[in-house]
Amino acid sequence: MLIEKKITEFIDEVDSKSPAPGGGSVSALAASLGVSLVRMVGHLSVDKKKFLALDSKIQYEFKDVINSLLYIKTQLIQAIDDDTASFNLIMQAYQMPKTTDQDIIERQKKIQEGTVQAILVPMKVATLSLSALHQIPFILTYGNAQTLSDLGVAILSLASGALGACMNVYINLPGLDDHIAKEQYKKQVDDLKGKIETTQAELLKEVYKRLKINE
Repeated sequence: MLIEKKITEFIDEVDSKSPAPGGGSVSALAASLGVSLVRMVGHLSVDKKKFLALDSKIQYEFKDVINSLLYIKTQLIQAIDDDTASFNLIMQAYQMPKTTDQDIIERQKKIQEGTVQAILVPMKVATLSLSALHQIPFILTYGNAQTLSDLGVAILSLASGALGACMNVYINLPGLDDHIAKEQYKKQVDDLKGKIETTQAELLKEVYKRLKINE
């Protein structure tokens, strides 16, 4: 499993002639690091005096948000392996025999099954990443101000992972024979991409404002 490798081992495996792990797994990794940074900001906020002085309802909601991000983190980590697995399914299907008509039918069926997975996995990464991005304004408002740059990196990592995942959906769509499903996935990923870009721009604008880089 990729997620059990050392960081250097994973990097070296990406830096090889093998097409997988590739952009999909790297996108999932980037997003998982992003959500981990958001949670780090949460961990570094909850025991501070300013946080403890907040209304108890806000404190509870803040902790609830941080806890909810653990599920997203877990799912994104799993997607690192799932993305490579879906690619391997397609490659294995292409290697199936084409001797008889039944062989051809079975081969194409497996190609389509792998292609669907190669669309659904990055779609999930993009969706989860966007969900995490939507939680950041609350963290930005009540989190530890000293971790502002960390939160900025979290935004960049989540958005990069999400947009990279969208690219992986786009590149696999042409391989789908079901034109109705293809059109539906296209609409979904177009919508996701637009929301991710808008959310990233809004969040970064606020971070840069708080960093006072224009002063």
